Amino acid sequence: MLALQSLKKYLPILFLLFVSLSLQAQDKTALLLVHFGTTYDDTRSRTIDAINAKAAEAFPELTLREAYTSRIVIRRLKARGLDKHTPLEALLSLRAEGFTRVIVQTTTLLEGAEMESLRRDAASVAGFFTDIRVGAPLLYDVADCQRVVDILSARHADKADAKQKAHVVLVGHGTYTPATATYSQLDYMLRAQGHPLFHVATLEGYPTFETLLAQLKAARARRITLVPLLFVAGDHAANDIAVDWRQALEAEGLQVGCCLEGLGEIPEIQDIYIEHIHRSLQQAPVDIMKKKEAYAAGKE
Repeated sequence: MLALQSLKKYLPILFLLFVSLSLQAQDKTALLLVHFGTTYDDTRSRTIDAINAKAAEAFPELTLREAYTSRIVIRRLKARGLDKHTPLEALLSLRAEGFTRVIVQTTTLLEGAEMESLRRDAASVAGFFTDIRVGAPLLYDVADCQRVVDILSARHADKADAKQKAHVVLVGHGTYTPATATYSQLDYMLRAQGHPLFHVATLEGYPTFETLLAQLKAARARRITLVPLLFVAGDHAANDIAVDWRQALEAEGLQVGCCLEGLGEIPEIQDIYIEHIHRSLQQAPVDIMKKKEAYAAGKE
């Protein structure tokens, strides 16, 4: 009798627990990996396909989907019979399939224009999901930048030689947003960590080719190795870096070589993205307006 009374006492709690577990069982979570994209099949397999496979292995409980942000790449691939969704199309497709939670992780480098567009897409469909979280790009904070500096300086250490006056130039795409300052931060951090033979420059941002050339001349550099600071070593690497920049530097009397390896090919770089996904799963992004409300109410 006593046991029955005790059981009745906890029936409301047990009922709520049952409902909670039922809702969780019905909750469908997807992982959407968002890439700029490339029309180069070889580098796509070593970068985009590689990170997709690594994420699928790291998160077997999640349904994985992918999307491309470059409309030009999407159009060109479609002409070859390869269909790729935009982020918005992929999100709407996931909702149509009954997914209620989505973790969105991009392979872009900076908190720039591509991230702004992705966050807007996610916000536009947020009402269709119980939870949608957008993970951080590769170079989101100082700790991320420091890890990338350590990885790349170690990986290309054999190409930098003070006696031979051999330098390494990491060439990023660049952006017109304030996020272009991240490239200067990397350049500064390389020197601060004792790597004066490493430089960072951009195709369409800052530091520019001209600022790079001034540094190389001041250092009396003789040999240069150009390395893409890009997730995929595609069109920009094959043409802008390996042709245009190489020829421009050779015209200045420098010996120039190229190491056309995308960042997405490097296991340690892939691991940073995987960790960003873990972070999104474990903790929702901070809502600054809610924090301000808490400050105003004296709760923080």
